[in-house]
Amino acid sequence: MRIATNAGIDLLRRRTVRRTEALDEAYAGNNDSPARDAERSELRSRIQRALATLPERQRAAITLFDLEGYPHAEIAEALGIPEGTVRSDVFHARRKLREALGVYAPARDEEE
Repeated sequence: MRIATNAGIDLLRRRTVRRTEALDEAYAGNNDSPARDAERSELRSRIQRALATLPERQRAAITLFDLEGYPHAEIAEALGIPEGTVRSDVFHARRKLREALGVYAPARDEEE
C-alpha cells in the first residue's frame, strides 16, 4: 500500500513542477544568435558603403523606391525629373549595387 501511495505522491509532485505558463511576448528574448546579429550588422555596413558609391540622384531614387516604397511617379515629382529617368536610375543603381556587393555569403566555419 505504501508503494502505491508514494507513487501517487511522486506523480503529483512531477505535475506541479512541470506546470508552466506561456511567457508574455514583452519578456520573450530575441531568437537571433550573436553570430546572426553580427552578420546582419556586416551586411548593413556593406550596403551603406555601396550606396555611398552611387551618384546622388541614383541613391535618392533607389532609396525612395526600394526602402520607402514610393511609386516612380511620386519620386519623379519629388526630384523634379521625368518618370522614365527615375525608372532608369533605379535600374542602374540596382545593377551597381549588385556589382558592389557581389554574392553576399558570410564566411562560415567548415565544422558547422
